Amino acid sequence: MKISFHSSIEEISKKEWDSLLNDINYPFLKHDFLQLLESTSCVGAKTGWIPLHVAISKGNSLLAGMPLYLKSHSQGEFVFDHSWANAFYQHGLDYYPKLVSSIPHTPASGPRLLIKDGENKKELFEMIKEGIKNIAAKNNISSWHILFPREEEVDFFDDSNLSIRKNAQFIWFNENFKSFEDYLNSFRARHRKNVRKERNKIIEQELIIETFSGESLNYDLLNKFYKFYLSTNIKRSGFSGYLTKQFFLNFPATLFKNLVIVFAKKKSNDEMVGGSLFFRDDQNLYGRYWGCIEEFDCLHFECCYYQGIDYCIKNKLKKFDPGVQGEHKIKRGFAPTETYSAHWIADERFSEAIEDFVTKEELHINYYLEDAKKLLPFKTS
Repeated sequence: MKISFHSSIEEISKKEWDSLLNDINYPFLKHDFLQLLESTSCVGAKTGWIPLHVAISKGNSLLAGMPLYLKSHSQGEFVFDHSWANAFYQHGLDYYPKLVSSIPHTPASGPRLLIKDGENKKELFEMIKEGIKNIAAKNNISSWHILFPREEEVDFFDDSNLSIRKNAQFIWFNENFKSFEDYLNSFRARHRKNVRKERNKIIEQELIIETFSGESLNYDLLNKFYKFYLSTNIKRSGFSGYLTKQFFLNFPATLFKNLVIVFAKKKSNDEMVGGSLFFRDDQNLYGRYWGCIEEFDCLHFECCYYQGIDYCIKNKLKKFDPGVQGEHKIKRGFAPTETYSAHWIADERFSEAIEDFVTKEELHINYYLEDAKKLLPFKTS
């Protein structure tokens, strides 16, 4: 068996890489998606996300793979480690560069370690870990971070002596609801009234909502959405956003089945004024981006939350992950839910300190989760 590190996903066979997904339709690890990020300058040296993907092969057969990036900052990760970086600097050490196994700009839990069916997962992961340790030692790299792995992988990473960090996101779960109205009937009266009031504002402002996915998508719609995305990012931060125009205009048609876009338009003249972009797989919807060129009351809630819930109910998806942060999601039915990350720190002193940090932090996260769940709008039996 041979381990190798690759400065582009194109160096790894698309057929071999995608075969490791084992029919998982998780969009963000597909070869086409990772290649799109690279070919449209969403990752690369200028962004501080330098690809270094890991592969283990035997002959011409790919046995294992992981996304991997060399990072010179912590932007676009959504697992906040600035206090760790400060601690390193206060002790005269460099925290950057570091290595990250993650989907750039995408805090959506999913598989991170890809293993061919029938192969020894523990043996292959230990080989990856040793390879990363060697690269770290030779290049003064402080650490390796696996962000937003799916829950089934967490115990495995823990058993491999990585420090496990817990955090919280707000996730919607489909309890076999028959319709959005059926979903609202699970709310207490006050909260149900509030949601209806917010949704009615879309009608009162004479807006029409349309959803496009799969074969109904085209590049003109993607270009329209990019204009909304760009406008909102510049208004909020003066920054054009993580995704380039080329990302949208070169989006592979092979991934259209994983894409859902919601648009809002004026009833009076059909002018599109805003929208939201989601990804999906066979069981989950992932809310990712939002933008508008004109402000309307409650339009963000409608496009980013209620339309996503409605889509999940109609398409029998089990879960809707709308993205990080936002406690306002709780009263709209998004449950406080554990997310995870796994960390290897080269310096033994800092490794012990960070293990102690995540253990203590987990106690606070657990208390927070329990308290936040009390704010959910659902009826109690």
